[in-house]
Amino acid sequence: MNTKRTFAALALMASLFTSAQTLDSVRIMAPAAPGGGWDQTSRNVQQVLQDTKLAKNVQVYNVPGAGGTIGLAQFNNQKGSPNSLMAMGLIMVGAIETNKSKATLENVTPIARLTGEYEVIVVPAASPHKTMADLAAAWKKNPGAVSIAGGSAGGTDHMLAGLLAQEAGVDPAKINYIAHSGGGESLAALLGNQVTMGINGYGEMAEHIKSGKLRALGISSAKRVPGVNIPTFAEQGLDVELMNWRGIVAAPGISDAHRKELTAVFDKMHASKEWKEVLAKNNWTDLYLSGEKYDAFLKSEQARAKKVLQSIGLVK
Repeated sequence: MNTKRTFAALALMASLFTSAQTLDSVRIMAPAAPGGGWDQTSRNVQQVLQDTKLAKNVQVYNVPGAGGTIGLAQFNNQKGSPNSLMAMGLIMVGAIETNKSKATLENVTPIARLTGEYEVIVVPAASPHKTMADLAAAWKKNPGAVSIAGGSAGGTDHMLAGLLAQEAGVDPAKINYIAHSGGGESLAALLGNQVTMGINGYGEMAEHIKSGKLRALGISSAKRVPGVNIPTFAEQGLDVELMNWRGIVAAPGISDAHRKELTAVFDKMHASKEWKEVLAKNNWTDLYLSGEKYDAFLKSEQARAKKVLQSIGLVK
């Protein structure tokens, strides 16, 4: 038996095993300013990948602007880069359409959907509307009189308004949606009783719902969320479900082998106790999906977002 050859073979196998289990160097683009959802997602992924030793060195950098499409354009130029990742989600899917972005998601390599947040419809405490049925009736009677506070035009909040309008028998092109640059602005309009209703992620509204300053009429989940006493839209006759999901994609043009390696790493990250702690700490809903299922989901979301934005009149 050739001892040197045996040790050499064992060493090669060990190195291959290590490389398959641990990424060397990773760069994650957060295509938004520091502090937002994509930035928080990127930095939590960075921490968990390093804490679990699934990656040796992870760097996060920010490229803000235009709903993530500026970052996407730069990311698409990193073709074949084996260590480049980008956080993204439903807001980017909509921004590509509303900004008529030349950069699209057609060439990126989907890795995993990570987390999500369900949206809620809230009204000021003094509002006469006690249920979604009350609100829908007023909305149908006079669409323009029902003002809606939400985030950026074409974003998740705006999409939900369009979907609910369709279900309520209201022309989505006639809704009175007032876009705000941040959650603080739309919250101030609601607390000041300046708008009929507001749409936002549950996490941003939870404190004010619990205090009684705002009344939650419905949540965009398929089933009741544990610990959240808000009826779903479906329970109230409006067949609408929407989640502001966030995920990770890799650079265009990477090899199938590298894609499988990245997917395996994120599968392991998702199963770790460290990631479960991140979900709990941030009150994020676990919406993990990888592989072909994530590919199919992403394609369906692109089609759905375009259809909704067309109905609102933001996209032709």
